Amino acid sequence: MAATLPLFPLGTVLMPGASLPLHVFEPRYRQLTVDLVTGAVPEKQFGVVAVREGWAPDEHGIAGVHTVGCTAELLDVRRLPDGRFDIVTRGARRFRLLELDDESKPYLMGTVEFLPDEPVGTTAEDTTRMLTAAARAAHRRYCSTAWKNDDWSEPEQDVAPDTLAHVLAADCLLPMGDRQKLLEQTCPTQRLKMVRALMARETGLLAHLRAVPAPITTFAVEHSFN
Repeated sequence: MAATLPLFPLGTVLMPGASLPLHVFEPRYRQLTVDLVTGAVPEKQFGVVAVREGWAPDEHGIAGVHTVGCTAELLDVRRLPDGRFDIVTRGARRFRLLELDDESKPYLMGTVEFLPDEPVGTTAEDTTRMLTAAARAAHRRYCSTAWKNDDWSEPEQDVAPDTLAHVLAADCLLPMGDRQKLLEQTCPTQRLKMVRALMARETGLLAHLRAVPAPITTFAVEHSFN
């Protein structure tokens, strides 16, 4: 069934179960924060979609964003003296964006359908357990290579296999395209395979280059054709 959500386009991919702190300064998203806090937006949730590199939803509409996103649940809000907000959110449910509405509210609204995972049969339980252990081991190797010992911790043992890949990926500086593919993958076992392979690749790069990836926009500068 289709639903309507406020949308917050960002230059990142939010994963279910992952924490996302935000500094809200743009007036329309300040208004969204107020509406979340006051209950004008039900369930204190909004949708996060990743902006396509070189595109902008204000100019290009729905073509400017990846159409699979994740809802963000508002957990904490701190209002700053000048009207800005620092908020903490957590990823909840994946969705597919069907339509974009830039007229009914000061902020973008979207018509979405939620994306559940494919069911995993009982015959795949042993495979899931092996993939879970392999993904956790790859995560430990990545984090011990990338971070100091006190900069990371392992996910709790009770994190469900269908959520684990997203939680592990949130700890890693994966390129946005890889993060988007993980978000779009609806088979839990395939997602565990993907995150293990991605972390193994990134660990190898870290060990060889002693560097972590940064988005190309980090190095962007304004330029003129004159």
